Amino acid sequence: MFLFLYFFYFQEQLEAFDKQFNGFLDYLFGPRDTRVRGWFMLDSCLPTMSLTLLYLLIVWLGTIYMKNRPAYSLKGVLIAYNFSVTMLSLYMLIELIASTWEGAYNLQCQNLHSAGEADTRVAKVLWWYYFSKLIEFLDTIFFVLRKKNNQITFLHVYHHASMFNIWWCVLNWIPCGQSFFGPTLNSFIHVLMYSYYGLSTIPSMHKYLWWKKYLTQAQLIQFLLTITHTLSAAVVPCGFPMGCLMFQSSYMATLVILFLNFYVQTYKKKLSKEDGWITADIKDIKNGYHNGYTAATNGSTSKQKAQ
Repeated sequence: MFLFLYFFYFQEQLEAFDKQFNGFLDYLFGPRDTRVRGWFMLDSCLPTMSLTLLYLLIVWLGTIYMKNRPAYSLKGVLIAYNFSVTMLSLYMLIELIASTWEGAYNLQCQNLHSAGEADTRVAKVLWWYYFSKLIEFLDTIFFVLRKKNNQITFLHVYHHASMFNIWWCVLNWIPCGQSFFGPTLNSFIHVLMYSYYGLSTIPSMHKYLWWKKYLTQAQLIQFLLTITHTLSAAVVPCGFPMGCLMFQSSYMATLVILFLNFYVQTYKKKLSKEDGWITADIKDIKNGYHNGYTAATNGSTSKQKAQ
């Protein structure tokens, strides 16, 4: 009886908090887009926030739990997972291109209400894009179970946790229009990226996977193009909310900085070591001595996975 009363009290407090916090968001950002009302996980911010906190908790406690335990292989699971995310990304890419083409979207700047049914079609695809960010939490959980702790970086966790919450906001207030561009590019990148990671779990494919560093370059280009596209709507406005444009540009700038740092740390230093030019020992280089070249294994799962 006591537990039942406690649960009832806790539920009441949770509902009160949910109402107050969602009311604050409505006050902060204005009225929500009525076209997405009632869609799964969108009416309240609590599911998205709770799942994000659960994700962070699993990463923290999971790393501690796995510290003195053998790593899991998960080869079959990884093949199925990467293939599934690849197919979902391909679907989103095709559907976004088709729906924006149907709505005759303006590439430079597209508002939220001028394309009719095509806007709703775009919003439905972007809901899947939002939900895919929850699915991609598994990237980190697989790292934890495989004890690839070097891949659980600030960039990796920050990107995963923030994207899920940001896209909850996007779907509630700006679920179509100018919001289409970043997910279209990102879905294309994810088709390539998850294909790579799926193939990298197959040893016989390693010799064909020489192109990982170009994925990071493509991601950086994606961010720069998205910033350019976002700011173009600020220079020649079309009615899309200016505050959203500024926030997106600022957020993408943080990703550019973090991914650039990742690229330099991962590839430039590794290239120096692979070529034998160890910068920490200039004397040996001048004396004609250098370490022998050792080819890196393409597709090695020890490489850092950034998204």
